[in-house]
Amino acid sequence: LLAQFTCVRWLFALSFLRNKASNLSSHYLCVGLIAMLPISSYSCRLGSAVVCYQRKCGFATLKDISVRLKSVKNIQKITQSMKMVAAAKYHRAERDLRPARPYGEGASVFFDCLKLEETPKKAEHLMVVISSDRGLCGAVHSGLAKMVKQDIKELENLNVRLVCIGDKSKIILARAFPDKMLMSVSDIGKKPPTFQDARSIATEILNSGYNFDQGSIYFNRFKSVVSYVPTRLPLFSRSVIMETPQFSVYDSVDENTLESFHEYSLTSMIYYALKENACSEQSSRMTAMDGASKNAGEMIGTLSLVRNRTRQAVITRELIDIVIGASAL
Repeated sequence: LLAQFTCVRWLFALSFLRNKASNLSSHYLCVGLIAMLPISSYSCRLGSAVVCYQRKCGFATLKDISVRLKSVKNIQKITQSMKMVAAAKYHRAERDLRPARPYGEGASVFFDCLKLEETPKKAEHLMVVISSDRGLCGAVHSGLAKMVKQDIKELENLNVRLVCIGDKSKIILARAFPDKMLMSVSDIGKKPPTFQDARSIATEILNSGYNFDQGSIYFNRFKSVVSYVPTRLPLFSRSVIMETPQFSVYDSVDENTLESFHEYSLTSMIYYALKENACSEQSSRMTAMDGASKNAGEMIGTLSLVRNRTRQAVITRELIDIVIGASAL
C-alpha cells in the first residue's frame, strides 16, 4: 500500500506540473482511477502508463535519447574530418598567397601614381564580387554581400553592374538586384585559383560589351587565422586612365600597349583577390568546423548525462514494479 500510494502521489505531482489549470480535472480523474485499481493490476499497468504519459507530454524516452546521441556523435566525426581537410587547404592557400600579393600591389601602385580616384560623376560602375561555390565557412560570403549592398544603395544614381564570381555571392545578390547582374562565374573554390582562371575572368569582363568607367573588386583580405576584412580594390577603364593629366608623363605609351597593360592589371588584381579570398575562406571554414566540433562535444556530454539519468529512472521504476508484484504474491 505504501508503494502504491507513493507511485500515485508521483503521478499526481507530475500531472500538476505539466498541465494548465484548465486541464487538471481530466488528470485528477486519471490518477484517481489508477489509485482505485487493485495492487496486482496496478503493478502490471504502471510501467505502460508512465511510458504513455511521457510520450503524451513530449518527454524523450531512453531510445530517443540514444538515437539523438548517436547522430550527434556522427556529426562530430564529420565536422572533425572537415576541420582537418580545411586545415590542410588553409596551409596551402596561405603558402600560395605570399607570391600572389605583389600582383595586386603592383597594379594598385600604378593607379596611385596616376592619382586616380573614384568620382560619383562617372555613370557606368562595375562591381566584381569574389566568393566561391561552397559554404560552411562562417560569414565570409554574407559579410561581403552586405558590403556590396550598402555600396549599391550609395550609388543608386549610377548604372551599376555586378559580376559575381562564385555561386554564394550570386545567390544573395541576384535575389536582391536581379536587374543589375552582368555575368556570373561558377566552379570557384573547388581547386586553388590560378592565374589562368583570373585571365579567363578578366577576358570575359572586357568582352562582355559593358564599357564601365570605374568600379571595384570586392573580396575578403586575409589577416590571420581568425580574422579577415571585407575589402575593395578600385578599377578604372582605359579611357579614364588616358584622360588623367598624370598620364601625359608616359608619352611613349601607345594605345595598344595601354590596352595590353590594362588587361594584365585587371587580371593581376583578380588573381590577387582570388588568392586572398581563398585563404580567408579556408581559415574561416577551419575555425567554423572547430567550433562545431566543440559544440557537438558539449552536446554529447549533456545527452550522455540525460541518458544516464533516464536509465536510472527506468531501472528504479522496474524495481518498484518488482517489489509491488512480490508484495502481491
